[in-house]
Amino acid sequence: MKRSDRLISLTRYFLERPHELTRLSTFAEKYDASKSSISEDVNIIHTMFEKEGIGSLHRYSGSSGGVSYIPYFNKTDSNAFIEGLCNTLEDPDRILPGGYLYMSDLLGDPQTIRQIGKAFVSAFYEQQIEAVVTVETKGIPLAYAVAAQLGVPVVIIRRNMQITEGPSVSINYVSGRSKRIQTMVLPKRFLNEGMNVCIIDDFMKGGGTVSGMVSLLEDEFHAKVVGIGVLAEAQDEENEQMIEEYTSLIKVSHLEMDKQRITVKKGNYFSDK
Repeated sequence: MKRSDRLISLTRYFLERPHELTRLSTFAEKYDASKSSISEDVNIIHTMFEKEGIGSLHRYSGSSGGVSYIPYFNKTDSNAFIEGLCNTLEDPDRILPGGYLYMSDLLGDPQTIRQIGKAFVSAFYEQQIEAVVTVETKGIPLAYAVAAQLGVPVVIIRRNMQITEGPSVSINYVSGRSKRIQTMVLPKRFLNEGMNVCIIDDFMKGGGTVSGMVSLLEDEFHAKVVGIGVLAEAQDEENEQMIEEYTSLIKVSHLEMDKQRITVKKGNYFSDK
């Protein structure tokens, strides 16, 4: 195989298997090439990945060592994407009763979801995430976009128990500003105890749902929540968020229902802190 062909094949291999550790000898056998040639190929791909802002290839020494692709995307690209998304969401026609935004069309667009997933991956790439957790239903495509880049499973917390999913753990929680008592359920087989997890949600208004998810994961599954990512948060000066540590891509504020006016700006992911 020509080097150019091998480079293309290796690049595809790494992009499809993020965080998967592969020994150089495996590539040497696969492509019938020497380890030194494969090592040079890895160096070339690593340089281009960093130049293009899509991550890097990490090498691990020792008998069980090898190389793995660690995704990390250019924050400048995410910044331009989110600015465009903010402009789109400021359309008054998107204002829904209760102070919500219509975002279903965006959450159904594969390219938009992919870009959002990249931004979250860049926010949490240093964490050793073993699963991405979300609550049904609108956060599901976002969770899959993040999980696909990290190479980890998606765990979906249900609103109601499903008999086909076996024994489950359920908790009651207070849903944000509405103060309504609601229930969330997670089947025991969905998540192993003690895992590092990242929570992804589409919209956070008071933080009640996310707070309930944290309680369920930490108290019942002894999981460690190493990151919380929300696509959009509602900024309300009268009510503090129930969650303090989180990453938001978009911040919704100054919603005036009577004037059909809304302000949408970049979230805390783009702050200087």
